[in-house]
Amino acid sequence: MNLDWEKLRLFELVAEAGSFTEAARRLHMSQPALSRQIAALEALMGAKLFHRHARGLAMTHEGEQLRAATHDMQDRLERARLAIDASRDRPTGEIRLTTTVSFGSTWLARQLGDFLDLYPDISVQLLLTDDDLDLTKREADVAIRFHPPLQTELVQKALLPIRHYLCASPEYLARHGVPRSVEDLDRHRLIAYGPAAPDVLKGINWALELGHVGMPRLPALSINNSHGVLQAVEAGAGIAALPSYLVRFSGKVKVVLPQVEGPVFRTYFTYPVELRRALRVVALRDFISQRMVAANLDIDGYALGA
Repeated sequence: MNLDWEKLRLFELVAEAGSFTEAARRLHMSQPALSRQIAALEALMGAKLFHRHARGLAMTHEGEQLRAATHDMQDRLERARLAIDASRDRPTGEIRLTTTVSFGSTWLARQLGDFLDLYPDISVQLLLTDDDLDLTKREADVAIRFHPPLQTELVQKALLPIRHYLCASPEYLARHGVPRSVEDLDRHRLIAYGPAAPDVLKGINWALELGHVGMPRLPALSINNSHGVLQAVEAGAGIAALPSYLVRFSGKVKVVLPQVEGPVFRTYFTYPVELRRALRVVALRDFISQRMVAANLDIDGYALGA
């Protein structure tokens, strides 16, 4: 059933006025025209909404049910209007933010408490997945990507590039020695991102070919998630390339061959064009941009063995 919102508005006014005459006067319309509108609504509902009597109108049981529903709708619409008005003046509402599992569950999750302190009228739903959710289909509102957005219709703000480093645990290095050159990697256990890893992560497997002639080295262990790789490195399973934010988050691994340039991932804060003026999105974008700086994301002295 497709209800006519205008007829419901007229019904509410008639119920409030208590008579067609008074309601028509308030609406500046003729009484017969108003009566026809209510009769059409009664036909649509399949029930009488008013009893006519000498002193005016009384609602039927069905009329009372309908008015209770219209009151609820009016309240909800008023709350929505007030929320929209408030959002014009200050950031408010929910943001569904998506990013990778490793970045979102470590560095990013630790920042969001400060964001919520700054903007108590905003709530954040963090959606962690190594697959790209489709922002154009509103699977999420905004995203932090570790590659240029694939959809050209999205707004994108470049963030700090993330560098990767070869890392191992002190326990692994004590047992197997510290590699002094890229050729030494031939004698070490390497952890790589397996064939099931997202395409944007597979470039991290550069250590399998680094300084090596012929077929790439075979990894001793393959994992398709950066956070899983970190757990294996911390446990002494081998050497792997890790992003700087995970090295910093861990505090338990050391960089090996620091002179070797690792892959750099360009990062972006991205969102649909229709959200470019949403104050809550602007607030989160600026907060993330201010926090994602080298001082907060790059490796520290411990990781370099200082």
